[in-house]
Amino acid sequence: MEIRFEQSEDLAAIRTLTFAAFGNAPHSTQTEAAIIDALRAAGALTISLVAVDAEVLVGHVAFSPVTINGEVSGWYGLGPVSVRPDRQRKGVGRALIQTGLDHLRAMNAQGCVVLGDPLYYGRFGFISDPNLRYGNVPPEYFQRLAFSDEVPKGEVLFHPGFDPS
Repeated sequence: MEIRFEQSEDLAAIRTLTFAAFGNAPHSTQTEAAIIDALRAAGALTISLVAVDAEVLVGHVAFSPVTINGEVSGWYGLGPVSVRPDRQRKGVGRALIQTGLDHLRAMNAQGCVVLGDPLYYGRFGFISDPNLRYGNVPPEYFQRLAFSDEVPKGEVLFHPGFDPS
């Protein structure tokens, strides 16, 4: 399996993959593909990686800037992460996320936040931090991974592309 940056010819496959990956997810509102498109259109898709196996796209991950207390601070949001249903729970998502985090570190990013399962994202070092908030989300599901000793405090906002309305 190869992990690489998205290319223009991948866009339709990313959209199809994302719909399939979230098709039966109980927490999904089926807006994930629109979020990725909106981030890309706004120039806010900082990192967009695909996993390709035997020339078939089997996974995708997006990273985009977030603001903390209304300010850009070198922090990024992870997501959406999409893996083809028949390849889920086989390491594709883990490889995409780890590669993306490595790219963020190489860019001298300050950290990354994610909204998701604490057991899953804890494997990458994400932790819940009551000093960083995201709306009314239960704090255990909003997590951060700091790349330095400086961890900001306050309200995190994802790019407006995350709001499908």
